[in-house]
Amino acid sequence: MHIPTSPTTYIDVLPFEDALAEGLCPHPDYDVDKWLYVPNRYDEYRYILGTRGKKPVICIGINPSTAAPDNLDPTLKSAQRIATANGYDSFLMFNVYAQRATRPDDMERERNEWLHNENMKAFRYLLSIAGEKPAVWAAWGSIIEKRGYLADCVREMLEIGCEAGAVWLHAGPLSVKGHPHHPLYLKSDTPLEAFDAQGYLNGLMAWGR
Repeated sequence: MHIPTSPTTYIDVLPFEDALAEGLCPHPDYDVDKWLYVPNRYDEYRYILGTRGKKPVICIGINPSTAAPDNLDPTLKSAQRIATANGYDSFLMFNVYAQRATRPDDMERERNEWLHNENMKAFRYLLSIAGEKPAVWAAWGSIIEKRGYLADCVREMLEIGCEAGAVWLHAGPLSVKGHPHHPLYLKSDTPLEAFDAQGYLNGLMAWGR
């Protein structure tokens, strides 16, 4: 269980580029040739956690929990199994918002704009290393409704992904409002299917304001 100790505005948060530079350096606790972990230590926030490969899928949840290299939580274990079953040799876990909180109800009430902007830099970086048409798996579930700012974060991410030529995917049934399914309770062989990112974006604009 990870419960935030304070709003992220009260803690020291590394800019993404600085955190990435550290994350690319050798680390005594895990193999950096296998793992991409940014920042490279357990903290109140996380930009990226995933494995390295030539054919990755970027999986997008709502916010990080307790996972770390060689110590994945149930959600990331499920995401990794589904990625493998769908022919990807690696997965890169990203989140709509970077604050760690095992229970979404513990997420901060107001968006930290600085943290959000750095998180979007992390998303652009992942898109840049994931191939010509990055595979992006929308996996945030209906939890997006927990905080009003999450819809705004997703709107921006959908626009960034579309600009980068991303191929949007989802696994499992969509919710009544069209939200993509969270990966935790999906079967390991659940197929990744095309996700209508533009249609979803239009829906967010309709209900999220």
